[in-house]
Amino acid sequence: MNVMRNVQVGKVVLNIGVGEGGDKLEKAEKVLTMLSGKKPIRTISKTTNRELGLRKGVPIGCKVTLRGGNAEKVLRDSLWVRENKMPKYCFSSTGGGLSFGIPDYTAYKEQRYDPDVGIYGLDVCVSFERAGYRISRRKQTRKKIGENHRVSREDCQQFMSDKFGLEVL
Repeated sequence: MNVMRNVQVGKVVLNIGVGEGGDKLEKAEKVLTMLSGKKPIRTISKTTNRELGLRKGVPIGCKVTLRGGNAEKVLRDSLWVRENKMPKYCFSSTGGGLSFGIPDYTAYKEQRYDPDVGIYGLDVCVSFERAGYRISRRKQTRKKIGENHRVSREDCQQFMSDKFGLEVL
């Protein structure tokens, strides 16, 4: 087996969109801090939409990006909430990604309901990559990833089944 063909978790992003700033956004940030142990950053509205009450440049959500061992730990906990079962459509058709939602943060193992915070759901997005993907992100002599080195949907499903015991429905 070629070591360069092994699939690995590139990053895990936890995202909560609340649609407005203020108290709701601060509570969502507190939830992400409890789950990940990292300080979240705010996501900013890119457009103005009068029907939704959005203005361009206003914070509307928050997210945390995790890499390495911490990312795999949070991913394991998130899959436990989903009972290690995932439908096939959660995997990206272009390959290299998995996205799913968690309806309530209190479903995680050591999380208790806090009446001051309330109930918040979140999105979990996972990016997969192979060794050598750095060439697409580096500053000097940036290159494209070849077609045969990209991660396919089937590779992602096989990796998740082998490493995390995920059942793909």
